[in-house]
Amino acid sequence: MKKSKRSKKSNSWIIKRHRDQFFKKSKTLGYRSRASFKLIEINKKYRFVKANTNVLDLGSCPGGWSQVASQIVTKGKIMSVDIKNMEPIKNVKFIKGDIFDQKIKNEVTKYFKSNLDVILSDMAADTTGNKSLDAIRTNQLCVEVINFAKDTL
Repeated sequence: MKKSKRSKKSNSWIIKRHRDQFFKKSKTLGYRSRASFKLIEINKKYRFVKANTNVLDLGSCPGGWSQVASQIVTKGKIMSVDIKNMEPIKNVKFIKGDIFDQKIKNEVTKYFKSNLDVILSDMAADTTGNKSLDAIRTNQLCVEVINFAKDTL
Protein backbone atom coordinates (compact mmCIF):
# COMPACT_ATOMS: atom_id res chain seq x y z
CA MET A 1 0.00 0.00 0.00
CA LYS A 2 1.37 3.37 -1.07
CA LYS A 3 1.61 6.13 1.56
CA SER A 4 0.20 9.54 0.82
CA LYS A 5 2.78 12.23 0.18
CA ARG A 6 0.72 14.84 2.02
CA SER A 7 2.06 16.11 5.31
CA LYS A 8 -0.01 16.33 8.49
CA LYS A 9 -0.08 20.11 8.06
CA SER A 10 -1.41 19.74 4.52
CA ASN A 11 -4.10 17.30 5.64
CA SER A 12 -5.23 19.58 8.47
CA TRP A 13 -5.55 22.47 5.98
CA ILE A 14 -7.84 20.32 3.80
CA ILE A 15 -9.97 19.37 6.82
CA LYS A 16 -10.26 23.04 7.90
CA ARG A 17 -11.18 24.09 4.36
CA HIS A 18 -14.06 21.62 4.25
CA ARG A 19 -15.37 22.92 7.60
CA ASP A 20 -15.17 26.52 6.37
CA GLN A 21 -18.67 27.97 5.86
CA PHE A 22 -17.53 30.11 2.89
CA PHE A 23 -15.89 27.15 1.17
CA LYS A 24 -19.11 25.15 1.52
CA LYS A 25 -21.29 28.10 0.49
CA SER A 26 -19.13 28.77 -2.59
CA LYS A 27 -19.55 25.18 -3.74
CA THR A 28 -23.29 25.22 -3.05
CA LEU A 29 -23.82 28.47 -4.99
CA GLY A 30 -21.51 27.46 -7.83
CA TYR A 31 -18.71 29.95 -7.19
CA ARG A 32 -15.18 29.02 -8.17
CA SER A 33 -13.70 30.01 -4.84
CA ARG A 34 -14.52 31.33 -1.42
CA ALA A 35 -12.84 34.59 -2.46
CA SER A 36 -16.01 35.39 -4.43
CA PHE A 37 -17.62 36.45 -1.17
CA LYS A 38 -14.82 38.99 -0.53
CA LEU A 39 -15.70 40.87 -3.71
CA ILE A 40 -19.45 40.55 -3.12
CA GLU A 41 -19.13 42.07 0.36
CA ILE A 42 -16.69 44.83 -0.67
CA ASN A 43 -18.83 45.76 -3.67
CA LYS A 44 -21.99 45.75 -1.56
CA LYS A 45 -20.38 48.38 0.67
CA TYR A 46 -18.53 50.54 -1.90
CA ARG A 47 -20.38 49.82 -5.19
CA PHE A 48 -17.33 50.23 -7.44
CA VAL A 49 -18.23 47.44 -9.88
CA LYS A 50 -21.35 48.39 -11.82
CA ALA A 51 -23.06 47.35 -15.05
CA ASN A 52 -20.92 49.60 -17.25
CA THR A 53 -17.57 49.14 -15.47
CA ASN A 54 -14.42 48.01 -17.28
CA VAL A 55 -12.65 45.58 -14.93
CA LEU A 56 -9.17 44.06 -14.93
CA ASP A 57 -8.70 41.08 -12.59
CA LEU A 58 -5.04 40.36 -11.85
CA GLY A 59 -3.97 37.03 -10.40
CA SER A 60 -7.41 35.81 -11.38
CA CYS A 61 -7.11 32.03 -11.16
CA PRO A 62 -9.37 30.17 -10.32
CA GLY A 63 -11.70 32.99 -11.33
CA GLY A 64 -13.88 33.73 -8.32
CA TRP A 65 -13.64 37.51 -8.67
CA SER A 66 -14.01 37.43 -12.46
CA GLN A 67 -17.08 35.24 -12.04
CA VAL A 68 -18.69 37.72 -9.63
CA ALA A 69 -17.75 40.66 -11.87
CA SER A 70 -19.29 38.89 -14.87
CA GLN A 71 -22.59 38.70 -12.99
CA ILE A 72 -22.57 42.46 -12.37
CA VAL A 73 -20.96 43.92 -15.50
CA THR A 74 -23.36 43.88 -18.47
CA LYS A 75 -22.18 46.84 -20.59
CA GLY A 76 -18.48 47.03 -19.68
CA LYS A 77 -15.55 44.74 -20.36
CA ILE A 78 -13.77 42.25 -18.10
CA MET A 79 -10.28 40.91 -18.60
CA SER A 80 -8.49 38.42 -16.36
CA VAL A 81 -4.74 37.88 -16.29
CA ASP A 82 -2.85 35.13 -14.49
CA ILE A 83 0.29 33.06 -14.94
CA LYS A 84 -1.86 29.98 -14.27
CA ASN A 85 -4.55 28.59 -16.55
CA MET A 86 -8.13 29.55 -15.79
CA GLU A 87 -11.30 27.88 -17.01
CA PRO A 88 -13.29 30.19 -19.32
CA ILE A 89 -15.99 32.48 -17.93
CA LYS A 90 -18.70 33.91 -20.16
CA ASN A 91 -17.98 37.54 -21.15
CA VAL A 92 -14.49 37.47 -19.61
CA LYS A 93 -11.37 37.68 -21.77
CA PHE A 94 -8.54 35.69 -20.20
CA ILE A 95 -4.83 36.12 -20.88
CA LYS A 96 -2.35 33.62 -19.51
CA GLY A 97 0.76 35.57 -18.71
CA ASP A 98 2.60 37.83 -16.30
CA ILE A 99 1.00 41.27 -15.97
CA PHE A 100 4.45 42.72 -15.35
CA ASP A 101 5.60 41.58 -18.81
CA GLN A 102 5.41 44.57 -21.21
CA LYS A 103 3.74 42.45 -23.91
CA ILE A 104 0.86 41.60 -21.52
CA LYS A 105 0.58 45.22 -20.38
CA ASN A 106 0.27 46.25 -24.03
CA GLU A 107 -2.50 43.68 -24.60
CA VAL A 108 -4.41 45.02 -21.59
CA THR A 109 -4.03 48.63 -22.74
CA LYS A 110 -5.14 47.72 -26.27
CA TYR A 111 -8.18 45.77 -25.00
CA PHE A 112 -9.47 48.57 -22.79
CA LYS A 113 -8.38 51.40 -25.14
CA SER A 114 -7.33 53.54 -22.16
CA ASN A 115 -10.79 53.16 -20.63
CA LEU A 116 -10.13 51.01 -17.56
CA ASP A 117 -12.19 51.72 -14.44
CA VAL A 118 -11.27 49.08 -11.82
CA ILE A 119 -8.30 46.84 -11.18
CA LEU A 120 -8.93 43.89 -8.88
CA SER A 121 -5.98 41.99 -7.50
CA ASP A 122 -5.90 39.10 -5.10
CA MET A 123 -2.37 38.13 -6.07
CA ALA A 124 0.04 36.59 -3.63
CA ALA A 125 3.51 35.25 -4.20
CA ASP A 126 4.05 31.51 -3.94
CA THR A 127 4.91 30.77 -0.33
CA THR A 128 8.35 29.62 0.70
CA GLY A 129 7.57 28.92 4.36
CA ASN A 130 9.62 31.92 5.46
CA LYS A 131 6.96 34.40 6.66
CA SER A 132 9.22 37.45 6.31
CA LEU A 133 10.28 36.57 2.79
CA ASP A 134 6.72 35.68 1.78
CA ALA A 135 5.45 39.04 3.10
CA ILE A 136 8.16 40.94 1.22
CA ARG A 137 7.42 39.11 -2.03
CA THR A 138 3.66 39.66 -1.75
CA ASN A 139 4.17 43.32 -0.81
CA GLN A 140 6.36 43.73 -3.90
CA LEU A 141 3.50 42.41 -6.03
CA CYS A 142 1.21 45.02 -4.45
CA VAL A 143 3.69 47.80 -5.27
CA GLU A 144 3.90 46.57 -8.88
CA VAL A 145 0.09 46.59 -9.18
CA ILE A 146 -0.12 50.10 -7.70
CA ASN A 147 2.48 51.35 -10.19
CA PHE A 148 0.59 49.67 -13.04
CA ALA A 149 -2.66 51.23 -11.80
CA LYS A 150 -1.10 54.70 -11.75
CA ASP A 151 -0.22 54.28 -15.43
CA THR A 152 -3.55 52.81 -16.56
CA LEU A 153 -6.41 54.16 -14.45
